[in-house]
Amino acid sequence: MRDFVYLDYAATTPLNPIVAERMCEVQRANFANPSSNHIAGRQSAAVIDRAAEQIGSLLNADPASFLWTSGATESNNLAIIGAGRHREHLGRHLVTMRSEHKAVVDVFRALEKQGFDVTWLDGDSEGYLSAEKLEQALRDDTQLVSIMHINNEIGTRQDIVALGTVCRERGITFHVDGAQAVGKVAVDLATLPVDLYSFTAHKFYGPKGVGALFVRDGYSLEPLMFGGGQQKRLRPGTLPVDLIAGLGEAAAVAAEQLGEDEDHLGKLKAELVQGLKSVDGVYINGPEFGAFSGILNVGVTDIEGESLLLALEPLCVATGSACNSQSKEPSYVLQSLGRSADEAQSAVRFSLGRLSTRDDIEFAVAHFARAVETLRRLSPDRRVAE
Repeated sequence: MRDFVYLDYAATTPLNPIVAERMCEVQRANFANPSSNHIAGRQSAAVIDRAAEQIGSLLNADPASFLWTSGATESNNLAIIGAGRHREHLGRHLVTMRSEHKAVVDVFRALEKQGFDVTWLDGDSEGYLSAEKLEQALRDDTQLVSIMHINNEIGTRQDIVALGTVCRERGITFHVDGAQAVGKVAVDLATLPVDLYSFTAHKFYGPKGVGALFVRDGYSLEPLMFGGGQQKRLRPGTLPVDLIAGLGEAAAVAAEQLGEDEDHLGKLKAELVQGLKSVDGVYINGPEFGAFSGILNVGVTDIEGESLLLALEPLCVATGSACNSQSKEPSYVLQSLGRSADEAQSAVRFSLGRLSTRDDIEFAVAHFARAVETLRRLSPDRRVAE
């Protein structure tokens, strides 16, 4: 019997055994510094080149367009701060959404303190941002827009083509946080009107501690770190060859399984929605249809989310983003949809992955129903009402 049932794939995914095997192989044979000029260094550099080709194949992009980072958080910081500072002479007005990941929100908060003017947009009741609303927010001094591809809490999948086209027509830099999209849905960077695109390996069965930033050809950034000539001096430091190899291998696996994965998640999510809707008082936060199939966020009346989360053990789900899980504050993402603080507090995020099964879904639905029933029975307010 398993110790837990894991439905928190939006927080992180398990390392694919094929990826682990590739990393072990590289750790044994290619430990040399890839910046070294001797044969061992050149072999390590070749490993990195192979990984870049694997990622380029998955995302239909030039392998030379990727900067290696420690993950999506660093990629987002480098993209937003690096672009903002480099193009500051064009204007200090920036645009983003209130529902972005903390790794974007907090970067913009920091830039506000440095004198940049940020416009914070809300989506509609399902989290979608229209091209018209974005266009209305733009000014003559707008130089950067950052919008998440797939929202990590509610699964809303933005129309990146429409939003990016608005930016491109105005000559405005467009950055996209693709942490929840890469390796899960088709992403074609050759056709998407995107200048900067962030992602990380551990969201699609690769290792933690490595990610990348796509930088469109001809685009310039200001570096955040200094200390070496690696990666065109934009992100110096000795490259982790084994981690990068793992990222590349995870991309290669994803390229082969993308269609199968999406079909699998779609079927499981449909069963999960049907099952949870049978529980009295359950409602869906964000879009029920058209969203990414791997994420479902639900609320339930008369129940507090943290209590529900504890009652759901050993089912591993979340009350919001993992990066914000230590905070007792209600989800700012759900509040941006118009949910009250109490409604946001009651939310639970289920996120599905490649290894999720129908048994997991059946267990989740049954366990959720029992937990809600138990908490309602124990509620002082409900006992008084009865």
